[in-house]
Amino acid sequence: MLGPGAVYSYSLFTQPLLASFNWTTTQTTWAFALANFFLGLGGVIGGIMAYRGGTRSVALIGVTLWGLGNILAGYGTASFGAQWLWMTYGVIGGLGCGMAYIASVTSVIKWFPERRGFGGGLIIMGFGLGAPIYGLIVHSLPAFAAAAKAAALFVAARTAAEASQITFNAAQYALKPDVVAGLMNIFTMSGIAFIAFGCIFAFALREPPRTFAVNGFPTNDDELSYTTTEMLGSPQFYLLWVMLFLNVTAGIIVISNATGIMQELTGVAAPTVVATYAYLAFFNGFGRLFWGWLSDRIGRRMSYAAIFGIQVISFFFLGELHSLAAVAAVYAVVLLCYGGGFGVMPAFNADFFGTKHFGANYGLNITAWGCAGLVGPAFVSSVKDLTGSFAGALLPVAIMLLVAIIFPLISDKPVVARPLERAA
Repeated sequence: MLGPGAVYSYSLFTQPLLASFNWTTTQTTWAFALANFFLGLGGVIGGIMAYRGGTRSVALIGVTLWGLGNILAGYGTASFGAQWLWMTYGVIGGLGCGMAYIASVTSVIKWFPERRGFGGGLIIMGFGLGAPIYGLIVHSLPAFAAAAKAAALFVAARTAAEASQITFNAAQYALKPDVVAGLMNIFTMSGIAFIAFGCIFAFALREPPRTFAVNGFPTNDDELSYTTTEMLGSPQFYLLWVMLFLNVTAGIIVISNATGIMQELTGVAAPTVVATYAYLAFFNGFGRLFWGWLSDRIGRRMSYAAIFGIQVISFFFLGELHSLAAVAAVYAVVLLCYGGGFGVMPAFNADFFGTKHFGANYGLNITAWGCAGLVGPAFVSSVKDLTGSFAGALLPVAIMLLVAIIFPLISDKPVVARPLERAA
């Protein structure tokens, strides 16, 4: 989970990529958006494959595709442009992320039926921690430091030119070829590491048993589970889908352009902002464990309502804050809640629909993640390109989350009579 979780460190590369190839914010962000969309699709494919052939093979394929997407991105983006990055990092890498993700989550949800929230949150925390851990490694690389420094000058000059309505001379601030090559080499070497380490640990996955003792009584999950078709016929599935979609949309808006938004609000130099966000990203991981654990105690519904409510306040005030400490504090809260949505949702889905078909069922659930991965970055980058500022995207998100609070409150576990009758 740590390797594919590095996808959330993409915002570290947005300014260097933008400056390296003189792309727009939309062009640069689209690779991340596609990675999130195809992550959802990879979850569906991986979930179906896990049910038929086991989680280990799905995990192996997933980490290999994720690494391959990075390797190809590093080798060909400078020659073939943004579309190459979209297809390699976005499509191939995104599919791999989703397959590795669903294999790991399916395994842990089935192994720990009495602590689904904590177990799911704990393993998904690995995905959330992938970004800050990877970010700390990347920050230590001289090639990244050189690219980030040059990119900061490029972006600052272009922003000033746009504000003054004068023509920006991109050639004057263009990154040197060796700096661009060093940046892209980070993608290549990262991909090799993702495959090597990912495959080692994927081999350790074990298939869970089909029968457990829950609260002292033997439970055969076959008798308590909805098939994917039955789940799709239940309105509860669509409530869960919308809840995950809205939470991801909100969080990914600030994650996809984290350094740009924080720099705009605070006016602090890019290197300081990047270093600050590298530590804040840990909250994305911790939120998955915390909210998953809490949902075992106060229930999934109240947990999700609280996740939405806390973010309403956060997004409402974020645009009015201008000190780095204050912005960082709100970011920490948003990331905690963003991660929390992922920590709670697997247990939510398993509580409602059982675990026999969990891989395919939850794979469909996380297509919400994929769709939000397109909508969120596209929305915020469009606002930036049209207005020259990220701030205009924050208030609409607060209003959206305010409306979203109702969805967990009206959700209720579906009636299991029909699946039980079918099993009998």
